[in-house]
Amino acid sequence: MSTLENLSCPIDAAPLTRDQRSLTCEYGHTYDLAKTGYVNLLPVQNKRSKDPGDSKEMVIARQNFLNQQHYFPIVNAIFASWPREHLVNGMRILDAGCGEGYYLNEMGKSLAEQDIEAELTGLDISKWAIVAASKRDKMVSWVVGSNASLPVPDERYDAVLCLFGFPVFNEFSRVLTDDGLMLLVESGPNHLIELRKILYPSIHDYKQTFSDGIAGFDLVSEQEETFSFTLDSQEKIQDLLSMTPHIHKASYDGREALKQFDSITLTADIKLRWYRKNVKEVSHV
Repeated sequence: MSTLENLSCPIDAAPLTRDQRSLTCEYGHTYDLAKTGYVNLLPVQNKRSKDPGDSKEMVIARQNFLNQQHYFPIVNAIFASWPREHLVNGMRILDAGCGEGYYLNEMGKSLAEQDIEAELTGLDISKWAIVAASKRDKMVSWVVGSNASLPVPDERYDAVLCLFGFPVFNEFSRVLTDDGLMLLVESGPNHLIELRKILYPSIHDYKQTFSDGIAGFDLVSEQEETFSFTLDSQEKIQDLLSMTPHIHKASYDGREALKQFDSITLTADIKLRWYRKNVKEVSHV
């Protein structure tokens, strides 16, 4: 269930205590809960822009697309690859860069079906994303915040998930318990290749991220998940485009070319990598 407990003040890192509809630290900083139940722990001085993260329009487009369940195979792949000894009752999970909450909401359902109780927290820098997430699922603690400075105490979570987001490894390591898990879900070389061939005159070579490893973490497993799906209207195609970086990267000609399609079948090519926190390595950093 949503608790919004065991969080930290983003200004002084002091523990936050809940008092009905607000969170307060010992130094007097107070953060009111929104009507839908989320809390904003992103102080103005930590914002790089007036309205950071995904815009309201991008969030709506992502909701429209994800609610069609085209990406549900990713949820199944996460649970299929989750190290079994870590999938236990009472686990505490942080989705760092949770967007509008689709994945965490679906994972909550899957955990319940397996009779696994878990404390779920979703954090995103976009206020619009968290507003949408807090309307989707009341069982999750939703927080507006930044991966660069997570408003949570040390060793708070058993698993940190970063799905198509921006990982900050020193912060992930800090908030993970000893031997805690980190999951990175990223695009593979052929992800949405059909869309990209329409948008761009040439496709850049794929570059593997973190190929030299990640300091403070040991790779546990990695796998690829590939599947296809069909979008049967221009509206659905534009929703997908609007939720990807291609909406900003593609040229005008590429975007206009895409408008000529009323249906398109696309390849989803996903990489999942599980890491375990390396306590010995972290202690020497």
